[in-house]
Amino acid sequence: MERVPVLKIGDILLVSIQVDMSDQTAVQLQEDLAERIVATGCHGVIIDITALDIVDSFVGRMLSTIASISRVLDAETVVVGMRPAVAITLVELGLSLNGIRTALNVERGMELIAAAQADDYDYSAEDEPDDETTATR
Repeated sequence: MERVPVLKIGDILLVSIQVDMSDQTAVQLQEDLAERIVATGCHGVIIDITALDIVDSFVGRMLSTIASISRVLDAETVVVGMRPAVAITLVELGLSLNGIRTALNVERGMELIAAAQADDYDYSAEDEPDDETTATR
């Protein structure tokens, strides 16, 4: 059985799908990715589908499932490298890829994840009481 490599780049896991996704390969990727998110503590997942000429409903569902698993494990998913024909097919199939952000390339995907992490950091920092507030309570 073929495995899809999962590479760590900083705080991001990069998945480059270069093979046709069979059911077994997809399930193995989901398990491998979930384990790597937990093991590394990464908060971002980039799935590069540049090599895919065709995305069917199975691959669309697999991407949505991976995004859901990643989100539960506190990692945002960005799909990059989608070809126009693939985007058209996904829309025609009615697959909206809920919970998945898209970007044209890996660099832009990394920027989206970094921006999302900065937003999360700013939001949580505002919720934290400062020392003076804590001291007066």
